[in-house]
Amino acid sequence: MSEPVAAEPVGELELVHAFTGPMPTGVSVSHTGRIFVNFPKWGDEVPATVVELRDGREVPFPDPAWNRPDSDDDPEAFVSVQNIVVDPADRLWVLDTGSPMFQPTRPGGPKLVRVDLDTDTVAQVIVFPPDVALPTTYLNDVRFDLRRGDAGVAYITDSAVAGPNGIIVVDLATGASWRRLHDHPSTKAESPATFRPVVEGRPFQQRPADGPQAPVTIGSDGIAISADGSRLYYCPLASRHWYSVATDALADVSLTEDDVAATVVDEGDKGGGSDGLESDDAGRVYLTSYEQNAVLRRRPDGEYETVVHDPRLLWPDTMSVAVDGYLYVTANQLHRQASYHHGKDLRRKPYALFRTRIGAGPVLLR
Repeated sequence: MSEPVAAEPVGELELVHAFTGPMPTGVSVSHTGRIFVNFPKWGDEVPATVVELRDGREVPFPDPAWNRPDSDDDPEAFVSVQNIVVDPADRLWVLDTGSPMFQPTRPGGPKLVRVDLDTDTVAQVIVFPPDVALPTTYLNDVRFDLRRGDAGVAYITDSAVAGPNGIIVVDLATGASWRRLHDHPSTKAESPATFRPVVEGRPFQQRPADGPQAPVTIGSDGIAISADGSRLYYCPLASRHWYSVATDALADVSLTEDDVAATVVDEGDKGGGSDGLESDDAGRVYLTSYEQNAVLRRRPDGEYETVVHDPRLLWPDTMSVAVDGYLYVTANQLHRQASYHHGKDLRRKPYALFRTRIGAGPVLLR
């Protein structure tokens, strides 16, 4: 008897690197092709929370000292990094949650750090005050528009599990920062009555080793900026909806919260839950689909298409569009962690960094 037909992959995935240590989240590729990856401190042993991939090795970046914090509120070292992003000027920005194991943050821990890639040295540290990075804040991902103000603006998602969600805006010249869409409904996890995610055929929810199961409550997570810089896209992790907001409103400190909220658009149901978002210079927006082991994209005409679907894409997390015309994406089996399976860790190494050719480049607002 012949074998039953199995699902076929879509697109082509090229393995860039296999990780045999801690699980990665973020990836970013410089304009000269250097690849950076980070590992948040979620329970794995993490020798370095930020690395550069060099000849197949994971090298602490910018050096070992910056990866050895003295405490969880050390402003001069990386505590637990969730994402790293190369900006339009080819500088690496490190987004430090200051929250290992999702613990409450303390001033000095949550920060945005700029590393100049021509010298591989830290050139700027922006520490967030306690009214911006709240004790519950979990800094998740960041995008840049260097055309605004004297040195540009950064936009960051706060994906707090048990606290207010929102968008944090940063003036890169002064280091000033402020919260926008603070606990706005668009930044919150969707109700379990309307969103029941299924990953690898299993309902995806919190299942502690002891205690009752509960829905996943991670809010605003993925973030991307439109090719013209006018809209910022974002999505709660626990939702199939995604949203956008006017960047002019986010950046204008004189506007009220209601003024900013009036510019929010529900971009609709994207067909699955997403962790990461990304955009390219052809006006397309990319969405990871952790329920379908896929990366989708929405074209400028509003139509959706599948970029890649592959059983190896076990929880596609963070994407990076590079100048080489490839989309890079990490797959880290996040949904197999012990907290979702009654205390049993179902992850199987290695974790992976893949890439797929998309024939477009990154959004470079400079």
